[in-house]
Amino acid sequence: MSQLIFIILTSATFFFAYRQFMNVYRSIMMGKSVVLTGDTSQRWKNVIFVAFGQKKMFKNWIPAIFHLFIYGAFLLTQIDLLEIILDGVFGTHRIFSYILGGFYTFIISSIEVLSLLALVATIVFLYRRNLLKVPRLVQSELNGWPKLDANLILLGELLLVIGIFTMNGADTLLQGIDPSHYPSTGHLAISSWLGPLLFGGMEPESLMFLERFGWWLHVLVVFGFMLYLPYSKHLHIFLAFPNVYFSKLEPRGHIDNMPEIMNEVKSMLGMESDANDQASAELPEFGAKDVFDLSWRNIMNAYSCTECGRCTDQCPANITGKRLSPRKIMMSIRDRAEEVRSNIRSGDMKYAKTKDNTTIKTLTPSNYDDGKSLFDYISREEIHACTTCNACVEACPILIDPLEPILKMRRYEILTESAGPGDWLPMFTAMENGGAVWQMPTEREAWRAEI
Repeated sequence: MSQLIFIILTSATFFFAYRQFMNVYRSIMMGKSVVLTGDTSQRWKNVIFVAFGQKKMFKNWIPAIFHLFIYGAFLLTQIDLLEIILDGVFGTHRIFSYILGGFYTFIISSIEVLSLLALVATIVFLYRRNLLKVPRLVQSELNGWPKLDANLILLGELLLVIGIFTMNGADTLLQGIDPSHYPSTGHLAISSWLGPLLFGGMEPESLMFLERFGWWLHVLVVFGFMLYLPYSKHLHIFLAFPNVYFSKLEPRGHIDNMPEIMNEVKSMLGMESDANDQASAELPEFGAKDVFDLSWRNIMNAYSCTECGRCTDQCPANITGKRLSPRKIMMSIRDRAEEVRSNIRSGDMKYAKTKDNTTIKTLTPSNYDDGKSLFDYISREEIHACTTCNACVEACPILIDPLEPILKMRRYEILTESAGPGDWLPMFTAMENGGAVWQMPTEREAWRAEI
């Protein structure tokens, strides 16, 4: 009976998790296409050293070490999880012990050591977030759900470790009682002494209950984590790898040109343009007003954000008291993408954007309009405060680029809306009329002649 329950539960979990992850994928693909450039081998190097090797985390050794404990435990416990799934499906008990022999003891012992280290790291992270109150972890954008989300995952990690040691500890004692059903795991690094310490002297029925309790606790925490992950910042566990692979390879100071502007300038100068011979009937919109105007890479950046705050901690605008927080920018993009995708999934035609009195039967990103935009989530004061120094990009442990969407929103505001801060207008006027950011280009020429 328990075998049937496990199969049904596992199938349902993977089904609903797949649906949720596909919703995330569709949200990401609402963005515009991106032409990837650069060396593919360099992209794989970034994946190995930055995503897998956690290279940029070690700029600050203390949190990096504790994060490595959790990361290592997460990777290695997948072997244990695979064994649990196989045992649950086939009705076996520790199936890998028959296959791996003595090497099985080494693997389980390694999992236990890493799980213990992960337990220590989890307690430290709970302390840093809730009692020590590290400045970058208590800023206003983390109030409410983001703070709760981080704590829920850490508490889930505690339950997972408790499940592992309860299962292994009780199993260690049961091996001496019923070796035919509980195969020997050898001398495990922690459970071999922790099991007798905690559960020694208990009746076999109690030990069997504890073993099954730990086993099911492990399963349920993992399955709950799978279903919860698409709604959590911890989605970066999976998205960090493609995010690093698809990240920009250009130098940090590189800013993409705008083809619409380039073609216009080339046309004015009598140069060959890349534009089509027939001009579009509609004027192009420059920059980004909503998530549809961002690239899918920008949106994936938002979903990959770990909310660690290293970008905000290094931002000179934020340090000097400006409203700008690169972390909040990425969180806002994700919130907007989630809202749009949720409304599109609802199929409510009140969000349909009609054009030329045509009838819309299916709601899609191309015809969606709820009267809102990214500017309802990100204030103009925030995007104006950015100095484009790239400190946020350099600080991010998984190569997220908050600067790109900021610049795109600026471009929309200035080039499409003809708006912008009043103190920027003299600079724009000087560039338009004199070809320089200063208003008196002749004085610049005199200065050049002097040097």
